[in-house]
Amino acid sequence: MTSVNPLNQNQQTIELAPSYKIPIILVLIAIAILIIQPWASLPVALLGLFLLLQTVTIRLKFTSTTLEVYRSDKCLRSFPYSDWQNWEIFWQPVPILFYFKEVKSIHFLPIIFDPQELKACLEQFCPLEKIQAT
Repeated sequence: MTSVNPLNQNQQTIELAPSYKIPIILVLIAIAILIIQPWASLPVALLGLFLLLQTVTIRLKFTSTTLEVYRSDKCLRSFPYSDWQNWEIFWQPVPILFYFKEVKSIHFLPIIFDPQELKACLEQFCPLEKIQAT
């Protein structure tokens, strides 16, 4: 989903679409484990349900200068690209984890967003060549 601020056409904001793949796969794995070992399925099911809730409520928005994390309509945190030192999407066959490093901290996010759209936005707004050159 792409939206453009009508006040300033140069400031494009892109909101990533949610991806329910990982939470649904975890819940299905928990159901399969339930048949073999009921107690072992509980943590997997809880993780899947937690990620499902996060997928419904959390949104990432890319602006020209920052990555913003929203819960519903409230901005929880923003990460200026100028502070980024590196980013990576782990396990390319099935992307499961997004990592980025800022000057003072490291962040890991499960891929609960469209992974292709995430990668395209990262390459557009915060290319690795640009941040590794600084």
